[in-house]
This record gives sequence, C-alpha cells and structure tokens, in this order.
Amino acid sequence: MTELRFDDRVAVVTGAGRGLGRAYALMLAARGAKVVVNDTGGTLTGDDADPSPAHQVAAEIATAGGQAVACVESVTTPAGGQAIIRAAVDHFGRIDILIHNAGTVRRGSLKEMSYQDFDAVLDVHLRGAFHVVRPAFPLMCESGYGRIILTSSIGGLYGNHGVANYAAAKAGLVGLANVVALEGAAEGVLCNVIVPSAVTRMADGLDISAYPPMGTDLVAPVVGLLAHESCPITGEMLIAIAGRVARAVVAESPGVQRLSWTIENVAEQLYAVRDLAAPLVFPPVPNGHADHIRYSFESATWAGRESAHHA
Repeated sequence: MTELRFDDRVAVVTGAGRGLGRAYALMLAARGAKVVVNDTGGTLTGDDADPSPAHQVAAEIATAGGQAVACVESVTTPAGGQAIIRAAVDHFGRIDILIHNAGTVRRGSLKEMSYQDFDAVLDVHLRGAFHVVRPAFPLMCESGYGRIILTSSIGGLYGNHGVANYAAAKAGLVGLANVVALEGAAEGVLCNVIVPSAVTRMADGLDISAYPPMGTDLVAPVVGLLAHESCPITGEMLIAIAGRVARAVVAESPGVQRLSWTIENVAEQLYAVRDLAAPLVFPPVPNGHADHIRYSFESATWAGRESAHHA
C-alpha cells in the first residue's frame, strides 16, 4: 500500500509537548506535515507553565528534517485558541489539520469536587476544543478542506469514579464533534473523535503492572488516518486501546410504541423498552437527528394505523 503522507499540509496539535500529542506531532511531521506544536507545559492539573516541552518537540522535528513551530498559548481562553490557530497561518500560511489533544486531570469524588476544579478541567478539554475549533473551522471551510480530530475518553463514554469534571467534558466533546461534522460535510471538512488509552503521565498513581502494551504508538496511526486526506469517515468515534481499534456508537433499542402510557405501563414494558437485541444506530452524518425523529414518527403512525385496523 502507498505510504499515506501529509506533504504540504499544516497541522495544529494541542497538548503536543508530551504523551499522545507528542506522538501525533512527530508522526505527522515525519510524513511531511508542517506542525504547530502547542503546549503550555503545565502540570497534570493544569497549573504553572513551562515552554520547554513544546520547544523540545519542535526542535526534535527540525532535527529530523521536518518543519515545526512551538506555540505555548493556552486553549483555555478564546484569545489563546485564536493565537494557536494564528500561529499556523502566520508561519505556514494555512491550516489543514486540527487535533485537540490537550488535557488535564483534577480528581475528586462528586461529594467533594470543587466548582473550581470542575470548571478548570472543562476549560481545557471542552471549552478548549471550542476555542481552537471556532477560529480554525471557517478557515477550513473557506479553503474547502479540513480534518478535525477531537479527543474523548472511555471515561466520557462510560464514566469513572472521581472524575465528574473529566467525564462531563469528554462526553461534551462528542456532541461538539457531531455538529462540526454536520456543518463541515458540505465544505470538505471532516471531524471525528478519537477515544484513546495509552500509558502517559495521566496514568500517574495508577497500578499499571498488569497492563498489556499501551504505548502511544498504538494510538497515533489511528489519528493519522483520521487526519489524512483519504479519511473515508466523518462524525464517528474510534477507540484505540492496547492495540484494539474499534468503533463506538450511540445505539437505541427499537423500543415499544403505544398510543397511551401510564407509569404502570412503563414498569410492565421496561424489559422490552431496554431490549438491545436489535439495536438501532442513527449516524450523525448525514442526518442522524432527523432519522431518529423520522423513525419515531413513522412508528407512531404505524401504531395508529394498527389501532384503527383492529378497532
């Protein structure tokens, strides 16, 4: 198979000073992309700042013969997001690829989590995504090309203890990505979600002694395809964990249709309402929202006709 390259493409990777973001930046640069390496160099909780991680990755790319520029602006503010995207335009003349990978963790039980810690994590993951997507998206639409990858988490899909802020932010990113995919579809801008798991500093404090291989090298190629011009999908979620790559979806049961309901009816029918033996999936693109409504309305119409027939 022909090597998939990124020659003449310009990529912005947030949180690219370490871990997964670093792996993405190095991979794209090695295959020809010009890369904006964005990272504030803050701690895992988002405190402090250190410009060296971003500059080190940019220097590593340059040493290997690639082109990169470091940007230490923060995704947590609109001005920071605009500056990150402007760095791509100012240095390389365009933006083709946006990977929002920056993330922080502030753990705490729901009973104890502070409002500050909740907001601080949303500021990086969810609001941070909007802060970079908002200035990049019109530029991509104008040029008729773009690849946007937002980062969710199994914590966002399934929840986890002690990370209500992180889980809420990661779930919100799925909704944002769906809208980006819908609004970008007609203008050559694709948006997908990566749901990655790798042993990086976010695993600090966890017992990973029984983990299988979970290096960043098992995630980066999946992101690479989503960032490539040949990417055939949009509005989807891909899982990458321990070498397993899979698709995640929102699914519904066929449900139960009645012309009237009581609380007792719901209790009696709950087993059938929850039966996922034949799940329904309404892909966001091209029209999952309308497809969901159409299916429900058609079910109601059919139920009405059946009732009239038996009357």
